[in-house]
Parts: sequence; C-alpha cells; structure tokens
Amino acid sequence: MLKGQGKITEINISETLKEIRRALIDADVNYKIAKDFTEKVKEKALGRSVLTAVSPGQLMIKITHEELTDLMGSQETTVELSANPTVILMAGLQGSGKTTFSAKLANYFKNKRGKNPLLVACDVYRPAAIQQLKTLGSQLGVEVYADENEKKPVNIAKAAIQQAKMNENTVVIIDTAGRLAVDEQMMNEIAELKKIIHPQEILFIVDSMTGQDAVNTAKAFNDRLDFDGVVLTKLDGDTRGGAALTIKAVVNKPIKFVGTGEKPDAMDVFYPARMADRILGMGDIVSFVEKAQEQFDVEEAKKLQKRIAKNQFDFNDFLQQLQQIKKMGGIKDIASMLPGMGGAAKEGEIDEKSFKQTEAIIQSMTPAERLNPQIINGSRRKRLASGSGTTIQDVNRLIKQFEDMQKMMKMFNNKQAMSGMMKMMGKMPFGR
Repeated sequence: MLKGQGKITEINISETLKEIRRALIDADVNYKIAKDFTEKVKEKALGRSVLTAVSPGQLMIKITHEELTDLMGSQETTVELSANPTVILMAGLQGSGKTTFSAKLANYFKNKRGKNPLLVACDVYRPAAIQQLKTLGSQLGVEVYADENEKKPVNIAKAAIQQAKMNENTVVIIDTAGRLAVDEQMMNEIAELKKIIHPQEILFIVDSMTGQDAVNTAKAFNDRLDFDGVVLTKLDGDTRGGAALTIKAVVNKPIKFVGTGEKPDAMDVFYPARMADRILGMGDIVSFVEKAQEQFDVEEAKKLQKRIAKNQFDFNDFLQQLQQIKKMGGIKDIASMLPGMGGAAKEGEIDEKSFKQTEAIIQSMTPAERLNPQIINGSRRKRLASGSGTTIQDVNRLIKQFEDMQKMMKMFNNKQAMSGMMKMMGKMPFGR
C-alpha cells in the first residue's frame, strides 16, 4: 500500500489499483466492469491531498468504498406497499431459489412489517414446486393459494388476488415457473402475467453463485419485464457478492434483498455499503452485530462480561458462546462478516465440522471438569476422547486452545479479539 506520500499520483497508486481490480475479480465482478471501475476510482483519486492522519492507501480504499457503494445504489431500497393488496411478481430461472425466497419474503412481511401475506403457486409445470410452497407456507403460518387443476398461471393469479381482497391479505407474492435456461415460452407467459395482473412490484431472483451467467439472465429478463428490483440468493460465506455490482452496472436496477441461507429468516434488505465492505474483503461488521443482537441474551452477556473480567471464563461459558454463534447461522457466514475473516472462510480455515467435535468433547466432561479445566489429567483426557469419539491429541489441542481463548478474553476490548475468537472456535479441535 502507499506510504509516506503527501498526494495521490498516477505512479504511487498503480499497484493499489491492481490490488483493487484483483479483489473485484476475485469477488466475481465482470472483468470489463472491474477495469472501468478502477479507471473511475483513479480519475477521482488523482491529485487528492492526503491528511497526515490517513495514509494514501487508506484514502484509496475509502474512495473505492465510496464509489462501490454509489455504483450499487448508495441507499437500501425495499418494496413499497402502495396498494391493498400489493402484488409482487417473482421471476427467475429454475434453481435460482425463487420458491424458497418467496416464502422468506412472506415471512419477512409477516414478522418484520406486520403484514398479512398470501403466497400464490403459479408454477403449473412442476407439481413439486406447488407442494414445496404449501409446505413452506404451513411451516411459517402463511396462507398459500394453489389450484392444481388450473393450467393457466394467469387464471390462478387472478383468482388468488380476488381471494386476497376477500380475506384481507395485504401482500400477494406470486411464485412463477422457471426453466433451466431463458426461453420464449417462459418469457411470454410471465410477460402476460405482468400485462393482466398489473403487479406493483416485479422482483428478479438470481443465484449469486452463477457469476456472469446471472448477469446475462438478468439482462434478458429486464429487457422483457422491465423489473423493479433484484434479489440475490445463496449469498453465503463462500460468495463475495461481485454479481451484485455487475448486475447493478448492467441493468441499472436496485438490488433489494439478499438470501443468505436455508432458514426462513436467512434473508436481509440489501445494504450497498455493507456489500462494498464484503467485496473488498473488509467484512460486514454491522450485519454481524445485528445478528448478534437478535440472538444474544443481554443479561447473559452482562454476566459473561463480569466472569471474563474476574478471569472465571470456563468450559460452560465457552459451550454457551459456541451455541449462540451456531444460532446466528453457519460459522462461515458469520466469519465472512468480520473484517479480515472472509478469506479464511473461503479458504477453509474455518471448519464447520469442528464445532460438532468440540461440542462432543465438552459435553463428555463432568461438571467439575468444565468448571476447572486444570484438573483434566491424563486419565481424564483418555476418557474424554473415548466418550466423544475423538483422539487424546484432539482433546489436548482443545484444552490448549481453550487456555489461549481464556487469555484472549482478557483483552476483549481489542477490536480484533472477536475475529481471533471466531478463527479459534472454527478450528477447534482440529486446527489446520
């Protein structure tokens, strides 16, 4: 990175621009868009004076972050519930996660926005899709309209909207048919749906892991439907989200939501600034904190802080923290939100399977051993290995890493302590 420079010049930023372009391409941003973007950053940066408190490299990252955020829409945008009922048409290819996300969206409107949603099964070609939507609706307590005897999606949608008006459903979410590739029949069918039912919102659902193919599909759908927004699904710990930047650059439509896992609440409003952090490998600490606030008990956290302050952190506390992190989602997803941890998650340094092994060892301990790990001698370690289906070496490694964890807890005010803890917890007991 740039050091000891008072001004950004073409010479001293060339290497930094290469690093930025590399980060974008690693995040699955289209090469041409990455190149055009770095040129724009270069134009904006050249000649900028550098404050004494900020290095030129840091200023370059700041400018890049601002431009990325601006390119992806600056502010989050969501669905405006302007009608009663508000009709939302879901479009996308088969396998994009459209049916699952339709249910997640219904769950979001029901639990976070206090609405009464109706899910509509308009995929008349796949009986499994209708059953999947019914199953998801039942699990979430959301009403589902389906008519397996009707073969015209338009008729199903019209009947569903009439029912929604009678039953006072405030949001109608229509799940449509997809194909393995864009074809004329599918496009004509969904275009007819748009023309006849006049949805207030059309959302294009795309699998964020499909890279450049996602962009081509988005353009084809937008040319026919002129959709209102994009939903990126499968944005898990291994996906850096470059498709978000590329799609926004190509179709110029806002990304409104992201899907991050299989659970009904594994979705979020799309925040451009947070995605810029993620693409640049800077983590998404805000989302991490929000997830933590949803799952962590405030009183329990206060008790834990007191125990840490008194150097009383034991295996009971450790097991509790392990289970809290599991509630927040997959360890890779959580790690990818933390600054500096995205690469570790992607490269396999964070081992999901290790969590189960670690739990097995701790759950094999007696109450006295959990409270006082120092009493775990050779014979006790042998018993723990046998009881947890691991080896004595695994038990030894866990105890050693736990001792390191105890030391780390003493410096929890350090901003890197959480990242260190995540990496350590993810590697127990089989550190790489």
